[in-house]
Amino acid sequence: CQVAVSLSLANDDASLPIAFQLYLPKEWALDPERRIKAGVPETVAFHSKPTIALAQIRAALLAGVSRAVVLADAGYGSETAFRTALTRMGLIYIVGIASSTSLWAPGTGPLPPQPWSGRGRPPTLLRRDAQHKPVSALKLAKDLPHKAWHVVTWREGSKVPLTSRFAAVRVRPAHRDYWRATLRPEEWCLIEWPEGEKRPTKYWLSTLPADTVLRDLVDLAKLRWRIERDYQELKQEIGLGHFEGRGWRGFHHHATLCIAAYGFLVSERSRFSPSASVRLTIGKASRLSKADQPRGCTHPPRTPRRPVDRHHPG
Repeated sequence: CQVAVSLSLANDDASLPIAFQLYLPKEWALDPERRIKAGVPETVAFHSKPTIALAQIRAALLAGVSRAVVLADAGYGSETAFRTALTRMGLIYIVGIASSTSLWAPGTGPLPPQPWSGRGRPPTLLRRDAQHKPVSALKLAKDLPHKAWHVVTWREGSKVPLTSRFAAVRVRPAHRDYWRATLRPEEWCLIEWPEGEKRPTKYWLSTLPADTVLRDLVDLAKLRWRIERDYQELKQEIGLGHFEGRGWRGFHHHATLCIAAYGFLVSERSRFSPSASVRLTIGKASRLSKADQPRGCTHPPRTPRRPVDRHHPG
């Protein structure tokens, strides 16, 4: 199984990958014989998927791609370091998280540092006790009152409108904050719990402003369907999933050709679309220097629209 990490530009009408890199597992990265057979460049070392994704985002920003909201699934969003890096880059995100993610519920938080006894260095770390403990995202959802849940329709499906039940509350991520001296900023925790389900099905953390309305949170979180649909089309119609080779170079050449073909298809479709935003988003590309063009990547296009979404196909 070959897995890639990719970065896509997306809006409600279309999406297109602008970075695409094969993920090299640690056992491959540390095996000289395998690397030689697959033609893996010497400069390629092991990196986790979130680390690769962050490098792709940084490269896109350096290339002039407009800043926008970053979307990612729970495989990326559950990692505190990934979310922290996005914030340090000045990017807003709405990313999936696991149900086990540790959060401070609204109105709760860690204790301040221990009062100084007058000896040694003054304590600086936040504290927890039996009455001051974070909860999992799942428990947070179960403890919310009935009035916190609202039915939201986010788009028209192929047959019926897509509707579910959501709640959004302001929380603070709690991951190892007992090693911190200051509280983490508040974020949105968006939760989807469809009627009839025994437990919530999805959770997100978002740094969108505190005055963001629930409908906007849901609209952005659910924009990932656009990426998933386009990747399905890339695989089924363009042949992205048909590569049967075992070489690093061949994999990226195949992906590049497929993505270029799909970009042409998206551009042609936009000629007959009632929305010109597809052309604006996908049709104009910024220029990269040769040094910034990794093998297997298309030229990153500029987008005046809001979401920058990242996604990795299996």
